[in-house]
Amino acid sequence: MTRLPDALPSATIVITTKDRRDDLRRALASAMAQTADVEVLVIDDGSSDGTPQMVESEFPEAKLHRSERSLGYIAQRNRAAALATSPVIVSIDDDAELASRTVEHTLAELDHPRVGAVAIPHVDVGKGPSTVLPLPPDNGRVYATVAYVGTAHALRRDLFLDLGGYREGLFHQAEESDFCARMLRAGYVVRLGTAEHILHHESPQRISERRYLYGRRNDVLYAWHNVPMPYLAGRLAKVTVHGLLIGVQGRHLRAAIRGLRQGYAQGLRDLPGRDPLPRDLYRLSRRLRRQLIVPLEEVEAELPVGPP
Repeated sequence: MTRLPDALPSATIVITTKDRRDDLRRALASAMAQTADVEVLVIDDGSSDGTPQMVESEFPEAKLHRSERSLGYIAQRNRAAALATSPVIVSIDDDAELASRTVEHTLAELDHPRVGAVAIPHVDVGKGPSTVLPLPPDNGRVYATVAYVGTAHALRRDLFLDLGGYREGLFHQAEESDFCARMLRAGYVVRLGTAEHILHHESPQRISERRYLYGRRNDVLYAWHNVPMPYLAGRLAKVTVHGLLIGVQGRHLRAAIRGLRQGYAQGLRDLPGRDPLPRDLYRLSRRLRRQLIVPLEEVEAELPVGPP
């Protein structure tokens, strides 16, 4: 969409990428085809496969920022939020594909003052319909959920910055749930979106072992940072057993064990800064996790008084 000179875009589409040039090409084509007025921001995390050159030659309208060395996509998404010029950030992975009206539709769903982020429906292509996020049963109401996924969400940029963005020490995985817990503490919820599905063509270049390591590590750290007493011990026991089972099932037990060890070691180092959710908000977050779809009016009275 053509924008008048000096006019701010309605949203910034953020794509962080590293060495997935062909996947990124498809994602950028879908970002450029949006009916909403957007800027497209590509954060290159030290690619060596010609990604920056492809972006500059094929998508000159996109804003490209390149790091010479890899900082990890969590740090890069924080960097993108500081660079964006619009009030809303729509974040997708470089192996995702937007429908043409997805951003326009999603922007309209940030209309409620308690909505800090929107979980956009998505499908992991090739994994079956069960990967589609649950859709609200009634589009006339606002439905809250516990979190969004990194490849399919929109959020308020000012709120993201005010809350300090993602916890960069997590490095890889679980940053969204951690941020959503802090957002809940500030009086905001994640809204279940109803826009056209984002297609997530999961890249074969994703590294399975790293996902098992950081997934288990960050399960422990999420609990350590956010779960209050007396619930913490039970939560840690659960994620430990669950993490070992996942490692066995996925044939990456050693990576899972290393991740759990790293999580506990880092948690002990972070002990002085531990600031978990109040018990009532933790119980609310557990309810949202169990039910996935909860009308906002049913839980609004349990949120902190008034968003900041």
